Amino acid sequence: MGWWKISADSLARSRFVVSPLAEATAALFMLQQPKATHPGERVWLDAYLSAYRERLADDPVTALLIRTALGKGWIADFLTPPPCGDATFENEVARIRETPNETVHTDLEMALGGGPLPPELRRDDLAERLAVLLEWVWAETVLPYWPRRQRIIESDIVARIGQLSQGGWAAALGDMRPGMRWLGDGRLQINTRDYPPREISGAQMLFVPVTVWRGWVAWDEPQTYAVIYPCSGALAETRSAAAPEALARLLGNARAGVLVLLDTPKSTTQLVALTGQGLGSVGRHLKVLLDAQLVQRRRSGRSVLYYRTAAGDVLVRAQTES
Repeated sequence: MGWWKISADSLARSRFVVSPLAEATAALFMLQQPKATHPGERVWLDAYLSAYRERLADDPVTALLIRTALGKGWIADFLTPPPCGDATFENEVARIRETPNETVHTDLEMALGGGPLPPELRRDDLAERLAVLLEWVWAETVLPYWPRRQRIIESDIVARIGQLSQGGWAAALGDMRPGMRWLGDGRLQINTRDYPPREISGAQMLFVPVTVWRGWVAWDEPQTYAVIYPCSGALAETRSAAAPEALARLLGNARAGVLVLLDTPKSTTQLVALTGQGLGSVGRHLKVLLDAQLVQRRRSGRSVLYYRTAAGDVLVRAQTES
């Protein structure tokens, strides 16, 4: 298996971060290897896959480059730098653009399993080509939805921090990505492949959610290691709560939707992502529901979670069963 040896100091410095570049890179991977895991992804692929393929058909060098960079089980390292944290997409993609040519060629050869580069890729503009492709993916396929995706990502982070405060690292990391789990004794299993263990004690760990199915790991040795992972399935797509008609007439459709969603504890950030409503609107609905004693709240780590009271359960159940 592939696992990392992590010190207590590294865990203490760990952070969950939002990365626009990681989201654009995940979108690029999906366009290159289309696979929809839920209807929202299918709709997105239907909207953009043809344009992506047409773009590569007009640029065979870049088409060969991205196929090579994704490699045979190993992604070329320069394509996936670890996030800087709180950086803009433009600042993040600049790191790819500035990769030295020698590093680009070495990373591509590693992605090919040590084989030689195709003659078409023995050139000095490969980093620029990948940066331009990522800029197209970001501007055309991600940026129009970025506020919504960012809310979903932030909601996942809130949920993970809640798991961490309640169950420790084993709970927070156990289902983060396939094959990943906390082994104890400072060991984090990254995948089930037969890679030699990595000693990363003293480095900072970053955990980076993206809204599509593909995840990967990245590093800037020896100071930074990152795990990019797909958001939890429940938050992969914004959805409106299906409020019963009678309940919607009583409370208003938006407020009733919030009450229906609180069958399990959720933060305001999660409710914003799930309903598509603004933070101020959700906050006002929660205040009314609190004043009516239909919901209560409790603190979980740094988050405040809202949940239905017994009276709220009775009200929703009565309207659902009527």
